[in-house]
Amino acid sequence: MGPHPAVAAIRLAVRRVLHDILNDHGLPQQAEVALPPGPPPRPGGGTPLSPPLVLVACSGGADSMALASALAFEAPKLGVRAGGVTVDHGLQPGSDLRAAEVCLRLRELGLDPVESTAVTVGREGGPEAAARDARYAALDTAAERHGAAAVLLGHTRDDQAETVLLGLARGSGIRSLSGMAAVSGAGGRYRRPFLELDRQTARKACMVQSLPVWDDPHNADPAYTRSRLRHEGLPALEKALGKGVVEALARTAQLSRDDADALDAWAGQAEATVRDAAGLLECAKLYALPPAVRRRILRRAAIEAGAPAGSLFARHIEEVDRLITGWRGQGAINLPGKVVAQRQGGRLVIRQG
Repeated sequence: MGPHPAVAAIRLAVRRVLHDILNDHGLPQQAEVALPPGPPPRPGGGTPLSPPLVLVACSGGADSMALASALAFEAPKLGVRAGGVTVDHGLQPGSDLRAAEVCLRLRELGLDPVESTAVTVGREGGPEAAARDARYAALDTAAERHGAAAVLLGHTRDDQAETVLLGLARGSGIRSLSGMAAVSGAGGRYRRPFLELDRQTARKACMVQSLPVWDDPHNADPAYTRSRLRHEGLPALEKALGKGVVEALARTAQLSRDDADALDAWAGQAEATVRDAAGLLECAKLYALPPAVRRRILRRAAIEAGAPAGSLFARHIEEVDRLITGWRGQGAINLPGKVVAQRQGGRLVIRQG
């Protein structure tokens, strides 16, 4: 008899991602064999290659524990080393003890290396954004220190649906509606194997494997926007619209991402055609572009001038866009990062003021 369907589903998702990681890094794959005691030989001879390391980011919750168990099971079959990292945000009493427990569970699964990283969470962007920024910075540092080929994250289809709704509420455009990418970060470091699986599948996989899980009280705290959306917003939508809302939102994310990627590529190609010999943006040529393409060029130019991407919102770009489409002699536009955009002699100048 094979594994429980929930366990089979999480293992298949991780197996596919591990194959992708090996292919993306041009690394050899081993078919259904145990990890050898020494590094596999380099194809064609020469210095042997070290087995690649894949880390799992684990909070101790059901999603990440299910992911850790699947990684521990699948990695040896493909000649991959599997490790784990848990981040102690220090936001709750006893968080250090909780992190130590998570490390113990990861080691019991056979993961190595395993470590806990403590971070200091700031205030910029609100508590959720600040915690996320601190967490990713710690994961980046851990991945670089260990030379990891990738870091796996346990975001599920439910998380994706929540992200789409949050983006919709912010009115941030199609890129925000794209939700979380299956592959993101520098060099494709972050991988999300569970974006097509629901949260209940991960929890069920933990239950049938007798994996202890920790339910973060912040996930049920109405003080947090995502928590309110999870426990009030989405259930209300499903009550009003019927089941299938989560699946539909996740599907919207993928369709939006495909469209956004195509528009980004178009903007990248068009940018060179709207600059003069000195590299300045020509307003007449920008005006001739479709708004979605033009605004992407403006956003990219503002970021290159020093505007922080996380602080640059749609309303900022709309104001800059009016210098192109609604020119009436208005003054300069102040952007985050002390960046100023102004129209001068038919050119758009964006620079730090």
